[in-house]
Amino acid sequence: MELIDAMKKRHSVRKYKADAVPDEAITELLMAARLAPSGSNLQPTRFVVIKSPEARARLSAATSLPFVTQAPVVLACCVDADSFGGLGTRMRELKEAGAFNDTPLADLDSKDYAQRRQMDKATAQGYLRLNAAIALEHVALRAADLGLGTCWVMMFDQGKAKEVLGLGDNYSIVALMPVGYADQDPAPRPRLELKDLLLKEL
Repeated sequence: MELIDAMKKRHSVRKYKADAVPDEAITELLMAARLAPSGSNLQPTRFVVIKSPEARARLSAATSLPFVTQAPVVLACCVDADSFGGLGTRMRELKEAGAFNDTPLADLDSKDYAQRRQMDKATAQGYLRLNAAIALEHVALRAADLGLGTCWVMMFDQGKAKEVLGLGDNYSIVALMPVGYADQDPAPRPRLELKDLLLKEL
């Protein structure tokens, strides 16, 4: 499938068939997330795959939207705040891979960069979530390519969900994403005209 076709095919699906999603397909979705870019190559995104009916039933207490846990698979997309501890290493890896060749970053000192990138808690959380969003959309597009439906869901109780999933304090859940074969054929959603997106050309 062409990328533009996957973009057009991807819709938020809120009704799923009971058919199981093959493990190979789930692996493909995680691989798509792995390929996503991230700032400073931090790669802070982590996933919990919720498949068993028992685990999905427990997770249902954390969201008011029944369709989320009625899907055969739910991906809990998380970020790891501890990933900032590896920032110097990630930057060194980029430098060694030649990512900064012929740029002002070629002479970058990785340790100095990590120290200068210190952020307050709110800024850091926003930075992590932005990177997770990129990875999650990679997942959504790969799912469409594989004939699977998905839906970004942010209507959930963070505390309850973390408790159900047994996540430590360093993790935050960015979104829950039900995954399965669509039991509906959603119409294309209304979109602004291109002229409404373009502020100006300079």
